[in-house]
Amino acid sequence: MPFDPDKDKVLKRWKCDETGLVVTINQYNEGQPKVQIGPRVLLKKDGTERVPMKAGRLSMEDVLWLYDTIDDIKEAMTEFTPPE
Repeated sequence: MPFDPDKDKVLKRWKCDETGLVVTINQYNEGQPKVQIGPRVLLKKDGTERVPMKAGRLSMEDVLWLYDTIDDIKEAMTEFTPPE
């Protein structure tokens, strides 16, 4: 069965304004929700978003932002997928 982009849902999204790193909770069709780290979305000089790019290696700013955001991510994941 080929990938169908219409079945791929973003349930929740966070973005670091400083580095452009994006973390999302995604769900494909009726599958289990999963956390995705990346892509990285940077801004152009005119303020519009550029084409997303791979997250690559995380900087200290990324790690500190992720550390500050992880409780929100965990709480949202628990809402979508209660622990067994």
